[in-house]
Amino acid sequence: MGDAAKYDCDLLISADYLIASASPAAGISGHRIIEDAALAVSGGRVIAVGTRTGSADRKAKRRLDLGRSLILPGLVNAHTHIAMTFLRGSADDLPLKEWLTRCIFPRERRLTPEIVELGALIGCAELIRTGCTAFADMYLFEDAVAAAVDRAGLRCLMGEAVFGFPTPASASAEQAFDKVRGQAERFRGHSRLRVAVMPHTVYTTGEKILRSCLDLADELGLPLHLHVAETAGEAEDCRKAHGKGPVAYCRDLGLLRPTTTLIHCVVPDEDELDMIAASGAQVVHNPRSNMKLASGVAPVPAMLRRGILPGLGTDGAASNNALNMFAEMSACALLHKGYSRDPTVCPAAAVLDMATTGSAAALSWPGLGRIFPGGPADLVALDLHSPNFLPLYNPFSHIVYAASGFEVRLSMAEGRILYEDGVFKTLDFPELCREAEKLKQWVSEKC
Repeated sequence: MGDAAKYDCDLLISADYLIASASPAAGISGHRIIEDAALAVSGGRVIAVGTRTGSADRKAKRRLDLGRSLILPGLVNAHTHIAMTFLRGSADDLPLKEWLTRCIFPRERRLTPEIVELGALIGCAELIRTGCTAFADMYLFEDAVAAAVDRAGLRCLMGEAVFGFPTPASASAEQAFDKVRGQAERFRGHSRLRVAVMPHTVYTTGEKILRSCLDLADELGLPLHLHVAETAGEAEDCRKAHGKGPVAYCRDLGLLRPTTTLIHCVVPDEDELDMIAASGAQVVHNPRSNMKLASGVAPVPAMLRRGILPGLGTDGAASNNALNMFAEMSACALLHKGYSRDPTVCPAAAVLDMATTGSAAALSWPGLGRIFPGGPADLVALDLHSPNFLPLYNPFSHIVYAASGFEVRLSMAEGRILYEDGVFKTLDFPELCREAEKLKQWVSEKC
């Protein structure tokens, strides 16, 4: 008798609570709580969601009862520069322009693929440990990022950063385009790695390059991501140069469409918000990075009123300085309540939507950020024995306002356990710690 006859699923996971979702095809957003829950996983997908009692007769290759735990969809980090862990804490307390030109760009001139891969591995370990199972990444030497992501077992929408000047990875924008073409070909059909076209910003590229990026996205059928309207200075410079703000400038170039993701959008005006809503373009909010760089506060409540559900991202570890989506959710909810002086804005359930389904839309990757039959088996579990979770009235509240991220006891992507009860399953974490010390020495000596 073969395995198919013996078992009806690879893994049956049960826990006291589970946050389930509707299929994207149902057109319903939001999540619901199942108590005394169970879900079955086979072939990297969730095949059933229900209760322990209803799943008692299932024949599973492995049963994993997590007891007093809360299972939720794997969080999706909609924007980061994952390898920039190598600069974490090395350039703090500076405004964006000075931070970039004085500290970041000079150090990045010495980048190598090896440094990028090691920095990305450290970043992947942090994501796995704090409950993130998929992310979007914009950086240089993205092939090295892809190698780290594949080893770690996460999902990633990757994009070679396109600039209007030479970088260590590409002598020109055209060379960066060639890299994107090669990556799109290599990872076509890969279940966990996808590619996007990612011009850095309006002001580091220019009209010709932005139009070429749009053409390349059309040629390869890829989404497009770029930083837009991050600071008041950027917006003012754009108005002086082009007679319009950055969002309006992108609209007039044809960049605003459902497969375009605008990162930051801290300073759009009311008309530009209407443009985004009308176009169906996606937005990614990065509250902690924006606060740390004093870039301002993105008008998220105004976006939500227009039907724009932003994704949530950490930005890079050099400007956050963490890649922890639980910290990002808490910052998002509290920032907008305090800034607007309205405690009703950005409620916990809406912020969880931002970090799951909103971020999945920003990655143009429907199905992520949800637990539903037929969906990807990307999930995490929180240990409810943590004192900050006692007592438990409302799981959404605890996820956004009480969790630190280090209550995560299980992380899974594509049905593969990446972290379980203190043990990384895909990474040699002690070795990674040793390599991080060498990385620190390299930054100190070379930069």
